[in-house]
Amino acid sequence: MNIVQEIRRQNHGAKLAAKSQDFEITFDELFAAVDQITSALRSHPAFQINGIPRIGIRFPNGLAYIAVALAVLETGACFVPIPDELTDHERDQLISDTSLHGIVKAGDHGLPLPLNLGTAEILELHPTPTAFPVTTFEDLNPAFIRFSSGTTGSSKGVVLSHESLLERILAANRGLKLQAGDRVLWTLPMAHHFAVTIVLYLYHGVTTVLEESHHPEAIYEAAKESGTHLLYGSPFHFAQLAECQNAGPLPDLRLAISTAFALSPDIAKSFEKRFQLPLTQALGIIEVGLPILNLDQASEQPGALGQALPDYDVKTEDGELFLKGPGMFDAYLIPWQPRPEPWFATGDLVEIKDKTITMKGRRKSVINVAGMKVFPEEVEKILNNHPAIAESRVLAERHPALGSFPLAEIVVLENHTPPTLRGIREFCGKNLAGYKLPMQMRLVQKISRTASGKIKRHQERTPPS
Repeated sequence: MNIVQEIRRQNHGAKLAAKSQDFEITFDELFAAVDQITSALRSHPAFQINGIPRIGIRFPNGLAYIAVALAVLETGACFVPIPDELTDHERDQLISDTSLHGIVKAGDHGLPLPLNLGTAEILELHPTPTAFPVTTFEDLNPAFIRFSSGTTGSSKGVVLSHESLLERILAANRGLKLQAGDRVLWTLPMAHHFAVTIVLYLYHGVTTVLEESHHPEAIYEAAKESGTHLLYGSPFHFAQLAECQNAGPLPDLRLAISTAFALSPDIAKSFEKRFQLPLTQALGIIEVGLPILNLDQASEQPGALGQALPDYDVKTEDGELFLKGPGMFDAYLIPWQPRPEPWFATGDLVEIKDKTITMKGRRKSVINVAGMKVFPEEVEKILNNHPAIAESRVLAERHPALGSFPLAEIVVLENHTPPTLRGIREFCGKNLAGYKLPMQMRLVQKISRTASGKIKRHQERTPPS
């Protein structure tokens, strides 16, 4: 089974697969381009190995990324996205960990791509010895490897088979309810979100609207002009859209979904006020897919993760969220570990009331203060409401008697006087118990985040300003 062949079988033909200000591409045109690229890739030595090639893809967001990724998958190779924001060291580590046979990347010379999509440079690599069992890996029919910190705080490759990809996009669409001809405005990096979202849109005959500019006015105009039915972005995107002074309700917009990191209720309320549509939070997990959407309580409880979609079961053990359902990841690559059966431990500490799930924190990020638990997210939420604070990160600092205590890293808003430790303790003390208050404070220039926007809690700390 190959996910690209499954998409082809849906016969979307003359419907639009993608559009921008400069072009409109039908499914027939897209797959004609994919056929040309696939033929060229199969003739390259990097794809002519005894087994399943592992191929990295390094392209900017856009139609070329979609066409090249589909072609790589159609050859039967396993697709490994290489995000642009990686340092040279991180990129080399990813290439080594996955033992890539080749890389297809945007270049100035090499394979001319159809549809005036530029040029693809194909690099043949000499794979390093694998740290995973190749035969077992290939028996999974692997389609995709993406590196994520998972639930442990350490990097590991998440392996998805073609079968798992199909299962999860079908399950996700039970909540999204996208139909052929619908339009989705794309705002997120394809290197991080291709496997569920783009594949899902193609399978269901949805048009992906590509807008190169990240300027909120440009995003709004693209949504308005295209008749967008679904907006799918991060809280950052929606916060910016809510500030667009000339923006107003979009008549065709049915659903706005916020993902990547926690949605602030203030952002949700601002967006709903301007666009007259609730902002729906989603819990996306690379190991699981899109199991939870806040479809029922988006207006009343905008900060809630939401409700489990029909195909998923949820339970909690000691407050930790466990999930069971279709499309689960097939294995962790390094160290090799088949997926747990039947439940997946998310590492998220949650509260469930009337089927609505609310995040309380991460098991790995909990700070133990003399036996009492402090969720950094809870403290950060209060700190970020301070009039002089742009953003914050709360970390555990060791203490010989207490075990640990909260330390607050703070980014000060431009043209504001930095708050004092006493000041932020008094500010937080109006809403938090005494043991949750930061005992130390550090001013920093920025908060370290992962590529998908989540606060780094297991990496080196941000250097002080």
